[in-house]
Parts: sequence; C-alpha cells; structure tokens
Amino acid sequence: MSSLLSSKAPLLGSYICGDSCSPFSVPKFMNWVTTDGCRAAASLPSFKEKQQEASSNYVRLGPESKGVDVGNMAETDGYQNLFDLMKQRFLSFKNQKYIKELERFQALAEAQYPKFMVIACADSRVCPSNILGFQPGEVFMIRNIANLVPVMKNGPSECNAALEFAVTTLQVGNILVIGHSSCAGIEALMSMQEDVESRNFIKKWVANGKVAKLRTKAATSHLSFDQQCRFCEKESINQSLLNLLSYPWIEERVRKELLSLHGGYYDFSNCSFEKWTLDFKECNVNEEGSSYAIKKQEFWC
Repeated sequence: MSSLLSSKAPLLGSYICGDSCSPFSVPKFMNWVTTDGCRAAASLPSFKEKQQEASSNYVRLGPESKGVDVGNMAETDGYQNLFDLMKQRFLSFKNQKYIKELERFQALAEAQYPKFMVIACADSRVCPSNILGFQPGEVFMIRNIANLVPVMKNGPSECNAALEFAVTTLQVGNILVIGHSSCAGIEALMSMQEDVESRNFIKKWVANGKVAKLRTKAATSHLSFDQQCRFCEKESINQSLLNLLSYPWIEERVRKELLSLHGGYYDFSNCSFEKWTLDFKECNVNEEGSSYAIKKQEFWC
C-alpha cells in the first residue's frame, strides 16, 4: 500500500483557518467564497501556538448559532440559505467542539486509529454518526446504495477498495454493516426481473444482493411484497457479512480472531436498533451455497 494511504498520512497538509479556508486557489466562478484569515502552515507550530491561534480565531456567533439548534436544512429555501445554514453549523462545530478539544483534533490531524469500519446505506435518513454517536477518528466509513458488499470475484469497486484500506492498513478490529427499514435499494432489488440484463447503474449495483433476494423469495413466498422487502433488508446484511469472507485478508483475520463481523438494523418507524455478530465457526462458505449463523443478538429500543 502506498505511503500516501498510510493511516499516519495527513490529508493535503495542515491548515490553520480563521473565517474560512481552502487548500486550493479559488476559481473565479466561486468568488462568493472568502479566504480572508487563512494561511497554510509552512511549518508545524507547537500545540500552544495552535491553541492560541485557534482561540484568536474564535468566531462569536449570534444566539441562533450557539450549537443547540442551527436549523433544519429540509425547511430552508434558496441556494444561499442552504450554505448559510451549513456555515453556521460548521462555525458551531468549530467553536463548541474543535476549539474545546483542540489537542485531540490536532492528534487526529497526524494519524487515525479507528476500531470500526462501518458500511451503511447512502439513504439520507441513515446517519450512523448521528444515531450511534460516532466521534471523529472512531470509525472508517463507506456508504452505498443498500449497504451492500460485493463478493471479491466481482472485481474492484469503491467498497472493496475501502475494505482493503480499513483491514490491511488501519487494521480495524470490527466491521459493522448497517441496514435499515424502508430501504429503496432493497425494494429495487426485490422488484428486478430475473435474468434481465440492465444498463441501469442502480440495478447493476443492487444485483450484488441477488443471493439474499433468492433466499428471501424461498423463505417468504407466502408473505406480501412489503413483508418480503423487510425480510430482505436483514437477509442482505447477513449475505454481505458472508461476502466479506470471500476476501482472503478478511477471512484470515476473522479466523485468527483479530477481526469481528457484525450486522445492524435501524428501524425508522420506532427508532430501534438491532445488532448481532456473525458466528464464524458456524458458517459454511463455498461455491455451491453458503450458510450463516449469528450470535450476541441485541435489541436497543
């Protein structure tokens, strides 16, 4: 793995910022972005110097931006208003969290040592850092349609590239695949016609969950389509956990008990969370067909 992808490699260098900052020059069509108060760090100042500079750049916010409630983006009209809200949220984060925990954030600027990798759905209603309280540096995360993990033989993807980095470079000890209720990706999977080639990007992607769909159809043929989708939302999580074992560098670490694979399911309707762990010793993975077992199942509600 290239040194550029080392867990200790800071991204694009370190910057100390005032009102706004960018490591890049600002193109003319983005002249609404201000760069006053920014400078690139030519040398690494001491922690005390960084703390003094951060304090001097402390942005005093109005009563509406004290970090308690900075508005709802869904209720905001207009392009500029959206970015105004985003700016207030950023400044609230900087004042209420970054400056108060400056030493921790400066350490994170030098390296990351997450214990978890999370694979979650790209659905805007699923925000793992929000619902599970993950803090910066705790989790290496990837999100995609329907939180799917393709098998290794399907070739390169952004998902298995992230897996490789998380497992072989960061050496995370846990991988958590999080699914959720009312998943449109799973609905698309369950609605697909069999053996019909599609040029649709979404259909091509969710086809990675075909085995979970077949398992669902076999087990729930007597149920309604909505009930089948709900079943498949969980079945696809378990299939993704099995698919993780198709990567030798994952299977090896799981076998040596250096890595654990977990499933999670977030239900919007009642704000509950179900968590379980794949029982590797009871799993059977082969070309003809795979079976799985789970353990340590918990319900948080």
